[in-house]
Amino acid sequence: MKRIIIIVDKTSLLKSIDQLRKSKNAIILAHYYQEPEIQDIADFVGDSLALAQWATKTDADIIVLCGVHFMGETAKILSPQKRVFVPDLDAGCSLADSCPADEFADFIENNPGHTVVSYVNTTAAVKALTDVVVTSTNAKQIVDSFPQDEKMIFGPDKNLGDYINKITGRDMLLWDGACHVHEQFSLEKILDLKKEYPDALLLAHPECKKYILEVADHVGSTSSLLKFTKQSDSKQFIVATESGILHQMKKESPEKQFIPAPPEDPTCACNDCFYMKMNTLEKLYLCLKNETPEIFVDENIRLKAVKPIERMLEISAKYGL
Repeated sequence: MKRIIIIVDKTSLLKSIDQLRKSKNAIILAHYYQEPEIQDIADFVGDSLALAQWATKTDADIIVLCGVHFMGETAKILSPQKRVFVPDLDAGCSLADSCPADEFADFIENNPGHTVVSYVNTTAAVKALTDVVVTSTNAKQIVDSFPQDEKMIFGPDKNLGDYINKITGRDMLLWDGACHVHEQFSLEKILDLKKEYPDALLLAHPECKKYILEVADHVGSTSSLLKFTKQSDSKQFIVATESGILHQMKKESPEKQFIPAPPEDPTCACNDCFYMKMNTLEKLYLCLKNETPEIFVDENIRLKAVKPIERMLEISAKYGL
């Protein structure tokens, strides 16, 4: 049987998505790294912390999480009574993949007596091994909430963990994981860009390597970088994080110039997350229409994983994050 492909124009596609969203009482949540057209049709666009917060307070029956797999899992962990879908089930995360739950469990067992802090970019199974979850927005405040002499494990992002150690004066044990996007930025090419744009400020996500962070004018989560560009008097910015955030930066500050930081390899689009870009309008439409693919989390794992996430949300609320 031949496969029939129906090409629908973008306007009709957007209209159909909107109709399905309303008829099914669905909410579309999108991460800043999604394609611009998905960000524009979403009910809410944010970073990992904001998406987790929205998953707890929405009245929608259906949550469609336009991001990567672990984000859908986080929404399902927090809202088990709701149906959670993602446009593409294969949209994974290189950072989450760098921390298999069984290996992380061995790491914890081999380092007893440590409080386990896990970055949100992990699977539900890893979260279930964790004492408290953090995002790049709240990691410093959450780590600072523990006594200075607390023995801690941080995983899976070694770059973020090293940065948090530096700014908090800690000595957390770090899991050896990293994000393939933030690992690829070229310091040499960034410095060349600084010569070409001498007035541009360098903004960097803390998942970047140490030598990038050391020359950055501002280090922060995606939401922090976005806020900085709105409040800064500067008119030019070199942005060292996934390029999807530039869409919101341009929308918020159309009079300013945003330059994506270049990767080491000039032949690849390494400042784009391949997994994030797997989601498309067509897949979003089919996801809403067919109510698939759906996210499921084993209940035993969910009950363990929800505690460190809720702890994160409580501490974040305390600090107004």
